[in-house]
Amino acid sequence: MAFLQHLHLRPRTFRNNSTIPTTPSSSHFSQTNFRKWASEFQSKSLRVGLAEAKVGVNKPELLPKEFTTVIDVAGFLSSGQEKRIAQEIADIENDTGFKLRVLAQNYPDTPGLAIKDYWRVDDRTIVFVADPTFGNILNFNVGESIDLDIPRSFWSRLAGKYGNVFYWKEKGEDASIEAAVMAISNCLREPVGPSNCSEVK
Repeated sequence: MAFLQHLHLRPRTFRNNSTIPTTPSSSHFSQTNFRKWASEFQSKSLRVGLAEAKVGVNKPELLPKEFTTVIDVAGFLSSGQEKRIAQEIADIENDTGFKLRVLAQNYPDTPGLAIKDYWRVDDRTIVFVADPTFGNILNFNVGESIDLDIPRSFWSRLAGKYGNVFYWKEKGEDASIEAAVMAISNCLREPVGPSNCSEVK
């Protein structure tokens, strides 16, 4: 899909360098800009060697009827795990003002573009997509405000530690997702400075 299509980032480059577009109320956002961003994200996030472009997916029918910060269309998480992750996300937002959103999918079974409006993605949002389609299960796109505070190397180290195929095949997709959420939570709570988020905890 165009927005969060495969959501697998290149080895050693586990987050793309484009920022998430702001919400429609922002002067920075336009449909043209979003399409441009989405196209750039797709080109930077696909695995090296993937030749064919995939058609964008937009399946709002896969979205929950009630708002939730955790969408698991792949069935990786138990209901208890979803509740724990949703509570951690709520705590992160209350404590830091940053928004974490989690989508577990197996492409092409994904709501795709529909999550942009559903979650009102803006420059304070981390979109975390768990998708094992191309090996590493952890994929991130980070809003501009967060990008200023969190070193880019953190995302690649996080994906390398908890997203590699050996980890999630041994421990399960759910373990990778929960470990990544806690590592993000720990990082966001650290004081901003030259050494913040230097460890994946």
